[in-house]
Amino acid sequence: MATITASAPLSLPGVLKHRAVHKLLLIALAAAILVPLANARWASGSWPGALTVDVSEPLARTSDWIIDNRDSHPLFLYFFGHISNAVVLSVRAVYLVLLAAGWAGVTAFAGLVAWRVAGVRLALGTAAAFLACGLLGMWVPTMQTLALMVVAVLASVVVGALLGLAAGLSDRMDRILRPVLDTMQVLPAFAYLLPVVLVFGIGVPAAVLATVVYAAPPMARLTALGLRGADKEVLEAVESLGSTARQRLLTARIPLARKELLLGVNQTIMMALSMAVIASIIGAGGLGDRVYQGLATVDVGAALAASIPIVLLAVILDRLTGAAGERLGATEPDQRRLRGRAGWGVAAAATVVVAVAVRLLNGTDWPTGWVVGIADPVNTAKDWMVDHLYTGVPVVGGTAEWAGHFTTWVLDPLRDGLQGLPWWSLLLIVAALSWVIGTWRTALTAVLALAAIGVLGVWDKSLDTLSQVLAAVAVTVVLGFAIGIAAARSRRFERQLRPVLDVLQTMPQFVYLIPVVALFAVGRAPAVAAAVVYALPAVVRITTQGLRQVDPSAMESARSLGATTRQQLFQVQLPLARPALLLAVNQGVVLVLAVVVIGGLVGGGALGYDAVYGLAQGDLATGLVAGAAMVCLGLMLDRVTQPTERRTKKGA
Repeated sequence: MATITASAPLSLPGVLKHRAVHKLLLIALAAAILVPLANARWASGSWPGALTVDVSEPLARTSDWIIDNRDSHPLFLYFFGHISNAVVLSVRAVYLVLLAAGWAGVTAFAGLVAWRVAGVRLALGTAAAFLACGLLGMWVPTMQTLALMVVAVLASVVVGALLGLAAGLSDRMDRILRPVLDTMQVLPAFAYLLPVVLVFGIGVPAAVLATVVYAAPPMARLTALGLRGADKEVLEAVESLGSTARQRLLTARIPLARKELLLGVNQTIMMALSMAVIASIIGAGGLGDRVYQGLATVDVGAALAASIPIVLLAVILDRLTGAAGERLGATEPDQRRLRGRAGWGVAAAATVVVAVAVRLLNGTDWPTGWVVGIADPVNTAKDWMVDHLYTGVPVVGGTAEWAGHFTTWVLDPLRDGLQGLPWWSLLLIVAALSWVIGTWRTALTAVLALAAIGVLGVWDKSLDTLSQVLAAVAVTVVLGFAIGIAAARSRRFERQLRPVLDVLQTMPQFVYLIPVVALFAVGRAPAVAAAVVYALPAVVRITTQGLRQVDPSAMESARSLGATTRQQLFQVQLPLARPALLLAVNQGVVLVLAVVVIGGLVGGGALGYDAVYGLAQGDLATGLVAGAAMVCLGLMLDRVTQPTERRTKKGA
């Protein structure tokens, strides 16, 4: 009797059950329908001219109207004029207070504040940092920059806190403000310097307001994050006591978000100081102006002498705000609080005594005989490096050869490859990448951002900039992941690396360009090299933190199963740290894009050159179109490299 066996039901291979494969199949189906239609209507190749919109004429008319009415229209006289006057008076008042306190009073006050917040060690470091500013002959420029930064940071904190408050308490405002904050954070500084200068003219008001636009978004984001992340149980307990919405905000939400708020202040300070050099182009003065003049004359020594105080200020303020955050998080007994208040009184009194004593004995100005010049030795060292490393180095070749090979073998093929692809294929690639790691909304946003670049008529220039960004991000990620892994596995190496990362992260962007140009000549390669150096610290730090935060029980389980160190890294740590690694790539993209744009000053070309040209020539159309294209490029890259919450939760 024959036995009939029922055949097993057909089942799809495991790979076809994956959600990402479903998304790719849908994109392929849409492409099969839409691509022939697009080819028939507009053909392949570069972005079709029929889909381009010329915005130069309306922007030129807007620029002319602003220039013609800036001194007579009520909007400028009674609104922008009052803002400008308030900024000037505020900066001048702070500057006069700093000058009246003198170098001894300012140094004593900063040291005593650091002592009260973080202890003797940071107090000595703070005092040494301010004394170093004087020894470098930069005391007056440092006070000018400090006065401007005080006003700009206060304004940024107020604006950012108000925006964050609105976004943290209202889902609707959060959805409205998110694209605005994205734009403010991605838009390169050069792009919005031009409209600010058109409205306020060259000077301190334009510099302060440009800094506020650049530095406020981190405060807004972290404020909203802190308010939304408040402990639900605490809020429910406060609400059950019959408190009003205002009482819940002031007694529960804001105190619970104090760490995020202080982190926002920290990031705002860092962003404001990074704008010090760029703002000098529009009349900020101070240290930034000295750095910019050093760049203009290729005087590395003078630029470095002005850059060191900026770095010192950034490092000290970073340590102070970090220590203040830890202190706020700790609960102190009442007696200790009383002693702390008394200590602040003693610190204030000591500051006044020191300032008055030195003023009576020696005056308020830094003594000219106490200045140590470093420009000549630095320039001598730079000349030696150029003479011995630029070309003719045996076996490895010089930096000029490296730059040439990198341009010929990496940048040129990447640019030509991107520009040679049909316009619709790039839209499909972006849609696939962003949808695979996100949702259809992120994919739609990324595709529309890329399409907007074509509509603005800067398709080829944007792809040139994109090729530089991709090359710089690839180098940054490889180096950043390698250094981050080493730092995560060795506390000693991390401690040694931290001051180096601090210096690299706080050094003004312009300063990187000077030695890079000296070593690599003018072109796209030095722009990429400067971008790598600028973005590397963030990638290293996020990678280190992500690997350190891997669940210790998972690592212990791997070791108990006999896994080698290599297996623990590649099979446990890196997979579990995937969100942090993707965040590192995302931040690397944003930071690289910011410096590649500044690379337009040293031959980077493309959108960076257009932004610089627009600012230099007062060409609003060219500058704003390039800036808008950079925003679209940054928004697209952000969506492609950062998974959404829905994607992370489902793990699909």
